[in-house]
Amino acid sequence: MNATERSVRILPDWYPILLKVEGRKCVVIGGGSVAQRKSEGLLKAKASVFVISPKLTPAMLEWAEAGLLHWERREAVETDLDGASLVFAATDRPIINSWISEEAGKRAVPVNIADDGESGDFIVPAVLRRDELVLTASASGAGPALAARIIQELAERYGPEYNENVQALRAIRLIVKAEVSDPSERRELLQAAVTDEALEEWRSLAWPQDKVKLISRLRELSKRVNDRKG
Repeated sequence: MNATERSVRILPDWYPILLKVEGRKCVVIGGGSVAQRKSEGLLKAKASVFVISPKLTPAMLEWAEAGLLHWERREAVETDLDGASLVFAATDRPIINSWISEEAGKRAVPVNIADDGESGDFIVPAVLRRDELVLTASASGAGPALAARIIQELAERYGPEYNENVQALRAIRLIVKAEVSDPSERRELLQAAVTDEALEEWRSLAWPQDKVKLISRLRELSKRVNDRKG
């Protein structure tokens, strides 16, 4: 086994997940540009954001003054992590970030290390938000620039109109679950609902919201999908 193989084997295998953090205490240690990005993402997820830092970026200061986040204007202490759901070590001092990681570990609180993502418990992927539609990309911490490039490509492929699809598909899924008892047919209808033809139809106000008509239309679309396969 060569050195490259050994290094690959010790890299963590990340488990991708979307977390619900609304109303939960999330602590960001640091007040620079990295801390700003972490805080902004948490605010979009409606977390209760606590920032510990002697200084803040202008944008973070505005958020604090507007009451969007809670700011403690000082250096971090151990008790700042008490009750936290997530911790972000985002200072420009590796020794402090390492200490934060240790303290979070004692409390079994997942921690993200800004200057060394692979040593933390989780990494934050590049994100594209279209309201309810959330697309992410990650190179497992090895290539943030690549992840950002992929997200840019996704932004060009999936425009704002896809939010209309998400809203329509939420209603369609509820109707299919309520009206179609067979699991196999439900799966086929929901797969048909996300074909290009179907997505274009759901963006109009004319899509059949009547339950009977909707199920009939989905069956038509499903038949077309199966005919193409056959």
